[in-house]
Amino acid sequence: MNLTKEESLQYHSSERKGKIEVVATKPCLTARDLSMAYTPGVAEPCREIHNNVEDVYKYTAKGNLVAVLSNGTAVLGLGDIGPEAGKPVMEGKGVLFKRFADIDVFDIEVNSHDPKEIIRLAQMLEPTFGGINLEDIKAPECFEIEETLKATMNIPVFHDDQHGTAIISCAALINAVEVAGKKLSDVRIIVNGAGAAAISCSKHYVRAGAKKENIYMFDSKGCITTDRKDLNKYKDEFAHKKGFPSLEAAFKDADVFVGLSVGGVVKKEWVKTMAPNPIIFAMANPDPEITYEDATSVRKDLIMATGRSDYPNQVNNVLGFPFIFRGALDVRATQINDEMKMAATLALAKLAKEKVPEMVLKAYSGEDFEFGKDYIIPKPFDPRVLWYVAPAVAKAAIETGVAKVKEMDWVAYEEKLKERLGLSKEILRVMIHKAQKTPKKVVYPEGEEENIIRAAYSVYSDGIASPILLGNEKIIKSEIKRIGLDISKFEIIDPEKCEKCDSYAQDFFKKRQRKGATLWDAKRLITEPNYYGSMMVATGDADALISGYTTSYPNTIKPALQCIGVKDGFNLVSGMYIVITKKDTYFFADCTVNVNPTAEQLAEIAITTAETVKAFDVVPQIAMLSFSNFGSTNYAESLKVKEAVEIVKSKRPDLIIDGEMQADTAVVPEILEKTFPFTDIKGGANVLVFPNLDAANIAYKLMARIGQATVIGPILMGMKKPVHILQRGATVDDIINMTSIAVVEAQGLSK
Repeated sequence: MNLTKEESLQYHSSERKGKIEVVATKPCLTARDLSMAYTPGVAEPCREIHNNVEDVYKYTAKGNLVAVLSNGTAVLGLGDIGPEAGKPVMEGKGVLFKRFADIDVFDIEVNSHDPKEIIRLAQMLEPTFGGINLEDIKAPECFEIEETLKATMNIPVFHDDQHGTAIISCAALINAVEVAGKKLSDVRIIVNGAGAAAISCSKHYVRAGAKKENIYMFDSKGCITTDRKDLNKYKDEFAHKKGFPSLEAAFKDADVFVGLSVGGVVKKEWVKTMAPNPIIFAMANPDPEITYEDATSVRKDLIMATGRSDYPNQVNNVLGFPFIFRGALDVRATQINDEMKMAATLALAKLAKEKVPEMVLKAYSGEDFEFGKDYIIPKPFDPRVLWYVAPAVAKAAIETGVAKVKEMDWVAYEEKLKERLGLSKEILRVMIHKAQKTPKKVVYPEGEEENIIRAAYSVYSDGIASPILLGNEKIIKSEIKRIGLDISKFEIIDPEKCEKCDSYAQDFFKKRQRKGATLWDAKRLITEPNYYGSMMVATGDADALISGYTTSYPNTIKPALQCIGVKDGFNLVSGMYIVITKKDTYFFADCTVNVNPTAEQLAEIAITTAETVKAFDVVPQIAMLSFSNFGSTNYAESLKVKEAVEIVKSKRPDLIIDGEMQADTAVVPEILEKTFPFTDIKGGANVLVFPNLDAANIAYKLMARIGQATVIGPILMGMKKPVHILQRGATVDDIINMTSIAVVEAQGLSK
């Protein structure tokens, strides 16, 4: 992924600064709410906790709150840059905790190099947090800090830089050794690097079955041997009486190389000398100790992992810390012990051997994953990691006596974990990965706008689409230069000067000559970007169109309808919004086009929406909405909806659809199950078809503005070719998301 400095700074500084905020989880609107949240109502839980301190987990957020604690002395590959400069990384860590395991985080940056001060601070924070994630603290101080805190505190303390890489790379090593046809106890392992991660990895490999005498560790001064006088006690644990004179010499006949050092230190010639079926984990980031291309060019029997996402077998710490803390918090563990770490390792190793479900394959552009040398560890975005690793860690905590919760319903716990994040939140990521598989040409008629330019650059850089910007060439180039982007990455067309204007006008005239248009009209209209872009799509010069950032909805959709038209077999075009709430994702239709559709039109909207939703790898459960529940009120409007349901059922008996029903009936499973058990919809509807444009438009806008939902769309349905209309002033992310959706739709048409 190619990110510019300017893009990164814009991301972190735009709108609300940084990446995190604190959100209240209880109502705080009325005087009564305030009295409950603070005084006098808050006194009651205070008294309960005073009588039983463990009730702090019952009445406060402590049980789901982790501190990410750093002094900024070993930040990524940047070194000792200080606590303030390290804060963006710690905020990012908080985002990952929330994104992957629904854990809340306060990041705490400490202005101290003294381990004793950091230890004392962490100890004093114990009443606040359910756990502490130590981050980016340099060795050897990090060892002392973690060891002391683990011995003196009753909440889990975990230094991810040490143990995260160890846990995940060990899972990969267990599987790699199996694929290589060897035994972990027999392999000779070369470790380059002797910092926190390298020492923790080596210890963890020994717990897994490797022999300490088979592990040879190198630091910047050479092999770790007993005759060296510059070793600390942590390095000394892996010192050999007799080592190797050089890293190159150590490679000869070695089974495994583990790199936790710097890029480019390993030569291709060294790899040639390794034992049969060698294993290389080159985990320096962003540049590995040896590139994947160089290593595999000299050894076809090589099993290789890196820290990068663009090669097979990525060792990524995000496979570990969110899920380890999730399991530890859920059983109120007092520590994260070696058994819990090993449980996480074995769970990851096991998951890599399981059949990869279609949802994961599609998330990675349809690439096929099967246990073997190119797939020895799960992918970071595999949602199954949550309910594989967290329960394994929780069970180990209970079995080793460090959990305050002694019993768990493991089936119910797994279901609860799945509900925490909801697979529906994967929708956008899945669409982006699908788009990257076969990028298409996407035209943007509002090419002079800054957000359009930024989004176009991103979709090009990320391999989502080949963007085409329409507009005044001089203005567009000036904007690109002002923003600081590479102008060579853009295709720019000025409709006022284009060679194809005449041929497009002729084609447009043929389409509209019996509908009131003249050739003069056609030549005049075709110089307008929305008409020009629509004709590009109609003639196949582009695959999709994204517009509406500055133009009104009618002025955007009219050219598309006139130039491209409605899909064969369809009678109308409709619009759908994706509405992503905290727990679930819904699809609202028709929110943009049809003012008061008939029963037949509602039925077509429902069918079209269902087919569109399937492209997101979601099984549609369609609720046809009304103010009535299954005949409770017989008015023309509710009868229309009831008739639409019957039409859909007769035309498409394969679809899950019911109605007419009220909105709360549709989305609250308890109402459906208890009051209307006869319905085919189970667990709540995810597709909501509204009876008219009034209801649909009001609903999605309320969800966007006061419902704290992310709303994406409108996705135009029923067009011959992909056309999607942005909301006025859409963000860069909105434009990227809509582009991804359009590309995937275009891929489907090309098949």
